[in-house]
Amino acid sequence: MAGVEPLVEEAAKKAAVAWLAVPGAGPAYLVWCAWLGGSLLVVSGPGEQSAPGLAGAGTVEVSLRGDHGGRIVTWTAAVERMDPAGEAWAELVPQLAGKRLNGGADLATRWATDCVVSRLTPVEDAPLVPMPDDSQAAPPKPSPATRLPKRPFRLHRVRGAK
Repeated sequence: MAGVEPLVEEAAKKAAVAWLAVPGAGPAYLVWCAWLGGSLLVVSGPGEQSAPGLAGAGTVEVSLRGDHGGRIVTWTAAVERMDPAGEAWAELVPQLAGKRLNGGADLATRWATDCVVSRLTPVEDAPLVPMPDDSQAAPPKPSPATRLPKRPFRLHRVRGAK
């Protein structure tokens, strides 16, 4: 873990969610995650969260937020699909299942049969993505639910002071 930035490790330890940008999968999306064994673990599949393109990706961009709610770091991660028969699964997935608030005793077993557990490991010596100068706020998508606001209702005419 010599190449992992201390900022990445500290932010990931405190993170409960992360934004993932998978190349070719559209805009970044939010996922539940946990930092275990020097990697960020993400569960996706039936009955769990959706993570489009994550299981087949080689690398992803991971953005983590700070205590203030804003982004503090974005880093490149190598994606590895964990094998339920592997040694890392036996070590990390029971800990991951223990961190779930609404899990059950058979959660790790269900993940092994129905879901994908992805291990996102920081790419050593990869540069951190710098903070942008602008807000990166996207404009709202068009919707038929939007309308122009009406002028406020006034019961009595208000006259100016003389």
